[in-house]
Amino acid sequence: MTTEKVSLKHWLETRWRGTLMAVIIGAASLFVSEHYGGPAVLFALLIGMAFHFLSEDRRTLAGIHFCSTTVLRWGVGLLGAKITASQLGLLSPALLAMIIGGVFATLLFGAFITRFSKWPLTEGTLAAASTAICGASAAIALAATFNHKQLREQALLAIVVTVTALSTLAMVLYPFISGWCGFDHIDAGIFLGGTIHDVAQVVGAGAMIGPDALEIASLTKMIRVALLIPILIIFMFVFSSKAHRTEEEKAKPWYKNIPMFLLGFIALAALNCTGIIPTNVSNTLGEISRLFILISISALGLKTSLGKLKEVGWTPIVLMSIDTVFLLLWVIIGIFLIRG
Repeated sequence: MTTEKVSLKHWLETRWRGTLMAVIIGAASLFVSEHYGGPAVLFALLIGMAFHFLSEDRRTLAGIHFCSTTVLRWGVGLLGAKITASQLGLLSPALLAMIIGGVFATLLFGAFITRFSKWPLTEGTLAAASTAICGASAAIALAATFNHKQLREQALLAIVVTVTALSTLAMVLYPFISGWCGFDHIDAGIFLGGTIHDVAQVVGAGAMIGPDALEIASLTKMIRVALLIPILIIFMFVFSSKAHRTEEEKAKPWYKNIPMFLLGFIALAALNCTGIIPTNVSNTLGEISRLFILISISALGLKTSLGKLKEVGWTPIVLMSIDTVFLLLWVIIGIFLIRG
């Protein structure tokens, strides 16, 4: 009992400062949005970036990381309570095929263009997978299938930094691109969820357009995140080499990399679609979800440092930018063709 109390006390002491900063920035962003107009999530991102130095302070680092990861997962998981059967009906078989096809096409395309660079095929394919599925989370999860000779630590860092920066840039630009394409809120949600890399930036961009776009974008994104499971299995068969893996790597089962927030999202969405969750409870969970997402975007802004891109070199930036443009065009063309 004493050990648990000490652990809980330590946990709170190491996280309350960074968490408080993210909450304050989120509240300030909400205030500016309500009084002067504009998307609160964009204000949260920009204000957070202005205070990036706090993420380098050990007193606030743990709390900021907690908000940008765990709080984000809570927010996305709870968002499943806002998914309805009518929204699921908006995703026709053709749209589902386009979204799923885009993931695998981007993966194959990224592996192909890697052959024209100085990067090994394993690292280039991992970079393409992070672009196609769910950004840094996919990169870290899939990296577990590689041994230390197949993946350099600095390469993984480069992929994580680059995909996060590209995803943050997409979060700001893609809502405008959606407007230029003339997409309504439904198509905008499909576009954002089908193209932006990280979950955090998908929900951030969706929130900039509106609640309908946010919910459809999250639903579309969850389809891409779910593809992490089959691709993880494919990577294990294609790239895994047990002869060079450590005992710890051999002992780790593949299902440990399944995102729990994905399972939560699916469970709540299923319950809400069947009418088990009362409307007032669904609305409350939706509001809590949006608050968690705003706080996590504030923390994401605090962690964002564009200067770190200088440290990773040009190869991952060029490769992943090309992958990003490929996926962007795939989804835009797909929506236009399906909508006629």
